[in-house]
Amino acid sequence: MFTLFFSPGSCSRASHIALEESGLPYKARRVNFAEGEQRSEAFLKINPKGRVPALATASGVLTETPAILAFIAQMAPEKKLAPLDDPFEFALMQSFNAFISSTVHVAHAHGRRGSRWANEDSSLADMKAKVPQTMGECFELIEHGMLHGPWVLGTAYSVADPYLFVMSGWLESDGVDIARFPKVHDHFRRMNDRPAVQRALAGERG
Repeated sequence: MFTLFFSPGSCSRASHIALEESGLPYKARRVNFAEGEQRSEAFLKINPKGRVPALATASGVLTETPAILAFIAQMAPEKKLAPLDDPFEFALMQSFNAFISSTVHVAHAHGRRGSRWANEDSSLADMKAKVPQTMGECFELIEHGMLHGPWVLGTAYSVADPYLFVMSGWLESDGVDIARFPKVHDHFRRMNDRPAVQRALAGERG
């Protein structure tokens, strides 16, 4: 039994969806960001970074979405959530997930977590103002070179797809019209229709 520590609407949603796709036994434990639970002594013992997702396993706690997604895929190989038998395709998936983690998510965070990088109000405002441009540029790359369609890796669904789904869902709040990216928009709609996605979203609401 795994325990996923999550916060609704955050990047932990990708791991939540992947767990639902995998069929692995797990329980979801909400971390209340509004009350600062991520900074509590109890949670910092689980993840000293004070962030989600964190996945408690029998071997220890995993953090960072790309690592958790790869682990879930490897723990349920029969579900074919990653190209586990093809090192190059697996690396392509990891490359995509690393881009989401290191570039897209960071671009988004400049609009909400600017204090991680700057203190001056003018600097924070400048970072926030640039988010529509930087997120738009990220999704131009995804639309025209990284989303091979119908899924990220082409014809095979993988754990890269819920990660893209989460980022696509943030576009509107970042001042970017998802309709600018027809392939991404179609991917987002199809992801919304997947039963595992609907279960994960219901779990967040619950």
